[in-house]
Amino acid sequence: MPAQKDRWVSSLVFLLSCVSSIPQCGSASLQQEQSPQHYFSGLEAGKPSLAFFTPTVSPGAQPFLEHVESSAEALQDYGVSVVKVNCPKEDVSRYCGKENALRKAFLFRGNRLIREFPTDALFDVNSIVANVLFALLFNEVKYVETLADLENIENVLKGKSNMVFAYVPATGTAEHRAVMEAAFVYGTIHQFVLTTEAALLKATSQDDPDVSSAWLLFCHCQQVTEPAQACRRTALAQPLTLLNIHRHLKLMAAPLVTEVAEDPEKISTVHLQLGLPLVFILSQKETYEADRRTAEFVAWQLLGKAGVALLSRDLVELNVLQRSNVALKTPDEGMPIQYLVLEDTDEVITLVEDKNKVKQIQEYEQEEEEDEDEKENNNQDIQDDQVVEAVSRDKKRELPLEQILVLTEENFHSSLSEAARTVVVLFYASWEAVSLAVLRSYSEVAAHLQGTPGVLLSRVNCWDWTGLCSQENVTQFPTIRIYQEGQQSVTYGGMWGTEELSSFILLSQVSCPLKLATMDEAEGYLRGEFPSELSSHHHPSLLGVFSSATREAREAFEEAGNILSGHVRMGMYFEDDALALSQKYSVSPPALLLARSGGRSVEGITLSEHSVQDMVQMIRYQLLDIFPEITVPNLPQYLQLGKPFLILFSAGDISQVESKEMLKLAKGRPQKTFVVCWLNLKKTPVGYGILRTYFSTTPPLPLLLWVNLHAGGQVFKFPSEQSITEMNILLWLERLQAGLEIPSSTLSEEDWKPPLPAYDFLQMMEPSVPELSPHPGDTPAQHPPKNPGGDTAGGDSATREEPSQESTAEEGGAPGRGLRGTAPRLAARDKQGKRHSEL
Repeated sequence: MPAQKDRWVSSLVFLLSCVSSIPQCGSASLQQEQSPQHYFSGLEAGKPSLAFFTPTVSPGAQPFLEHVESSAEALQDYGVSVVKVNCPKEDVSRYCGKENALRKAFLFRGNRLIREFPTDALFDVNSIVANVLFALLFNEVKYVETLADLENIENVLKGKSNMVFAYVPATGTAEHRAVMEAAFVYGTIHQFVLTTEAALLKATSQDDPDVSSAWLLFCHCQQVTEPAQACRRTALAQPLTLLNIHRHLKLMAAPLVTEVAEDPEKISTVHLQLGLPLVFILSQKETYEADRRTAEFVAWQLLGKAGVALLSRDLVELNVLQRSNVALKTPDEGMPIQYLVLEDTDEVITLVEDKNKVKQIQEYEQEEEEDEDEKENNNQDIQDDQVVEAVSRDKKRELPLEQILVLTEENFHSSLSEAARTVVVLFYASWEAVSLAVLRSYSEVAAHLQGTPGVLLSRVNCWDWTGLCSQENVTQFPTIRIYQEGQQSVTYGGMWGTEELSSFILLSQVSCPLKLATMDEAEGYLRGEFPSELSSHHHPSLLGVFSSATREAREAFEEAGNILSGHVRMGMYFEDDALALSQKYSVSPPALLLARSGGRSVEGITLSEHSVQDMVQMIRYQLLDIFPEITVPNLPQYLQLGKPFLILFSAGDISQVESKEMLKLAKGRPQKTFVVCWLNLKKTPVGYGILRTYFSTTPPLPLLLWVNLHAGGQVFKFPSEQSITEMNILLWLERLQAGLEIPSSTLSEEDWKPPLPAYDFLQMMEPSVPELSPHPGDTPAQHPPKNPGGDTAGGDSATREEPSQESTAEEGGAPGRGLRGTAPRLAARDKQGKRHSEL
């Protein structure tokens, strides 16, 4: 209440003063002097003043005097006093003479005359203020007429200061006044340049500007480091007023990109304070450099229209969709931040320039999500939801990815050419469930192989680096490639478990087959001691022994090794004493020596087939365990044999007695007409589901079954009252073959096909035939022949590929730069990436 009363009192005093002196009302800043002598004697050194000398005022001069009086208060803000000097009738001096009195105004700094103004140039308040300030700032505001003059000033300013370049159609206008007033305030910070030349304005613009309107450009010269580099220019998009110029210069002085590490709701920048929106580019530490460049690119495009901030997901816990990559905060109070999924930088710019775009994008995303939800609901019976569930369940668990190098378009090729002999690259999509599940296994592999010399594990997020993945011909996710200098890349096609991946990477380090030079190296190889890189690798070793007369078999063995690289430990010995080595194990070249259990058991195998396909098939067959434990990863290998299973189900490890009897049975069948195996339900709990399929309920364990999936689907149960011995099992099998046993159950004749073609994992893992025939002109067979045991052959699931040179990063994509960061879509408008439920 007291404050309000004070305002009323002040207003009353003002009105009273106007009433008491009506001629001076509203012009309190106008000073009056009785004579020129009195005026000049009172001038202060360095202080500017605008004076006009007047005798008796004629009616025609009244408008000019009114404008001068009105401008006095405005000029006083800039330290310029406006003085009306009365001329006595007898004074005929320079300033009071007929030719000057009320025809000119004089601008002094101290007692020094700076400029004379004809009164017809001071036609209103704007012209008076503009011309006076222009005269006072003559050395601070450069006037240019040609493009060469402007470029000369720019060149001088590069690396030192920024420039404000203004065009006004004529001096003395409101726009001219606004520029001069801004120059008075900001002239010590920026270099101001003025022109009235329409030709110069056109020369500085790529478009055809309207020369009847005023223009202002902020030229970013301070950041320029090279003389030949041009200064970026940002135009003032609003009318040329002092308030808009001030606002524009404040925006130009703000950081180009603001990095934030807190809740976006709490962020306030100069842009929001000035009524402009703030765009957040969502980033992550793996792609920080690229995201920073993208944010800077967007910021330059939106300079003066919106602010841009880089928000790290790693530092801020955002309760938004993982696929969101852009957020928009408006200055409107109470409006929530909008989190969006945009596909390129053009959409970000359109988002700011078109206020209706946000609503359109949100409606589109909502419709898309509804369509996807409906599709998921309609196909719940055929979707692999367990992977998605597992990833969703552990999404807050941070993976230890420190040991895995992040590759980008900038460092991909340089990393491949570095000292590491073997570079492993995981190509994945950060939005896709299977990719994230494999990334978890990959991190475990990195921990397992930490410190292994000559191995570099890396990863490429194909959402962030679509062009790179296209160049490397990556068409599905996830994909693991092995790169070695001077060799074609090898694509991994096996199981995604930690053990399988680690084994593949270790084996890929060594040539396959590895050529051995001495008998000692060959013996060390069979014992698992050579080479040193594989000393910790306990898989069987296969050594091919060849003489000079077995060249055809040796070449086929080498080609088979190329196909099986990364999956099999293969060596080759063809020195002069190769015959002595093979005879030690009761075989003659060409032969294979198969060492199990660190060389304690070495089996000699004569090579009778010399084609690549047959040799790949035979090697795979010989490497199968005699009495294997069936697991999810190895089951396809044994199913491909097409033989009946004699399988022992156990609730844990089987006893030594049972293991010994089953092993005797497996070794005692030279024809190997069936697979003798066992399954540990504790390690492979899916076995419980198999037993319930056979018997409705889980029967007592251990349980020995004969299952022929490939003929009739009959399941026979070994009598539970009998002990599991080789003799009892053989007698039971004889009764079974004679038709004296009744099957416990018979499986449906319905073909157990995968619910979707993309779920045919057995087909995916089926080894491919070698693409290169061992001899020029030979054509690989369409169907590999059967091996002595009857299993169908195939090559290896790892295939060598050359990167496609025809693919380009932007082919088919949207215009503009692609957005980096945590968004889930891989190929923008083409939508090359698919959800896991569609793969």
